[in-house]
Amino acid sequence: MEHVLVTGGAGYIGSHACKVLKAAGYVPVTYDNLSTGWADAVKFGPLEQGDLADRARLDAVFATYAPVAVMHFAAFSQVGEAMREPGKYWRNNLCGSLSLIEAAAAAGCLNFVFSSTCATYGDQDGVVLDEDSAQMPLNAYGASKRAIENVLTDFEASDGLKSVIFRYFNVAGADPEAEVGEFHQPETHLIPLMLDTIEGKRPALTIFGTDYDTPDGTCIRDYVHVMDLVEAHVLGLKWLMDGKGSRVFNLGTGKGFSVREVIEHSRAVTNMAVPYEEGPRRPGDAVRLVSGSERAETELGWRPARSTLEAMIGDAWRWHRSGHYER
Repeated sequence: MEHVLVTGGAGYIGSHACKVLKAAGYVPVTYDNLSTGWADAVKFGPLEQGDLADRARLDAVFATYAPVAVMHFAAFSQVGEAMREPGKYWRNNLCGSLSLIEAAAAAGCLNFVFSSTCATYGDQDGVVLDEDSAQMPLNAYGASKRAIENVLTDFEASDGLKSVIFRYFNVAGADPEAEVGEFHQPETHLIPLMLDTIEGKRPALTIFGTDYDTPDGTCIRDYVHVMDLVEAHVLGLKWLMDGKGSRVFNLGTGKGFSVREVIEHSRAVTNMAVPYEEGPRRPGDAVRLVSGSERAETELGWRPARSTLEAMIGDAWRWHRSGHYER
């Protein structure tokens, strides 16, 4: 069986990707330093603990497994932190990715699926964002991801490395079978924070900003189910394995929901109220981010069939009640 190296495979999205890779007939090899990931989430293939900055370790892993492709998820991704500590994001995200890309090229592993982000687009209100929209990131997280996209283009010219880049929107939900799920420390994502609040693990959910120019004053985001998202990554891998060229794809639903709308859907799904309080805006937050994903649907045949708020909250709630990873 062919191996795929999955960086960040012990994290939220990476662990779900490993599950669908195994189902597709690959052996996912997780490469993770476990700084934010969880060893308990590595259930579908071997774990190789290491840091992206450790080139010798990367070279050894490439030599051991001879992967046919890389799926690169490992990154710091908290917008607030990126505003406060930009150097941390440039050092980890860009320098770590450069080390990985150089190791892949040196090993002759020239198929690269990259987890990018809609944060590269910045704040473009009233616009449905497609792959040709201007990239104007507001923070070091989005800027570092955009820079990695540029590095991949340069390595295609120098080494023939082909890449599929996915710019995705707000990822939510969990594996419907509850084998893996979403668990961060600290937690910053809306739906798990909301579920923590329902369970009494925090006194109230904070809504950051209620004076935005939106119908209810709160930010609007395009939510995509994590299982739909990782299915797209397998389609992207197939795209590369079939010899097709480098391509950028947005992944979203084209429909945005405000923070207040998500809270209301949660009440309907869980039959429990969400205590919340209103707080100030967070620096670096865009008002509205909504995707145009026609390219992924047309060219990859991708269908985000599970990306309803009911399914995303319901699957996350099931995982939330099943127990969490432990260090």
